[in-house]
Amino acid sequence: MIKNIGKFTLLLTICTLLKLSFSSETFINFIDFQEKEEVASVEVSNKVFAFNTLPPKEKFTPTLGKSFIGFKEALAFKESRGDYFTVNKFGYLGKYQFGAETLKMIGIYNPNQFLQNPELQEKAFVANAQRNKWILRRDIKRFNGMTINGVLVTESGILAAAHLAGPGSVKKYLRSYGETGFEDAFGTSIKHYMKKFSGYDTSDVKANKKARATTI
Repeated sequence: MIKNIGKFTLLLTICTLLKLSFSSETFINFIDFQEKEEVASVEVSNKVFAFNTLPPKEKFTPTLGKSFIGFKEALAFKESRGDYFTVNKFGYLGKYQFGAETLKMIGIYNPNQFLQNPELQEKAFVANAQRNKWILRRDIKRFNGMTINGVLVTESGILAAAHLAGPGSVKKYLRSYGETGFEDAFGTSIKHYMKKFSGYDTSDVKANKKARATTI
């Protein structure tokens, strides 16, 4: 009889413990936990989905702003999309699309060698800008800050236009207040270049009548 009471007591204790373990409060907490787990899973899933649907990351390009490097790279992109080794149908060469006669003025007499030498092309651009700045020094001083044909005249715009049309054509344009224009073989005008390349910092370009490009 005592053994039976002991067994009954043990069984009752086990049942009580089981009941407590599955009490309503515990069960609710368990459900809450499950729901939280499901929400967390959804949130993670959404994050992964959002990440996977982002557009491909664009190639990083440093911002050059209105610096001189920004000026020459912007002009190069307009001229040739920055291709050192291109020759257009009119025979203009390289990244900055130089003509053979302009190259001679800055000491380059071998166009083929020039085309294969990116370092020389960069030096040629600087030398040509220095020479043009010397030729146009009085016009830069006189017209910088004026508005001609609705375009603000700046030093960088003048130098860009001189690269396009030559300093002589730019002088005529400025001194006629835009009446004497110029367009290249593709229809690009001095006005367009003055507007497109306005406001860059070209103060480091030193006016130099005898500027030459060399590989040294």
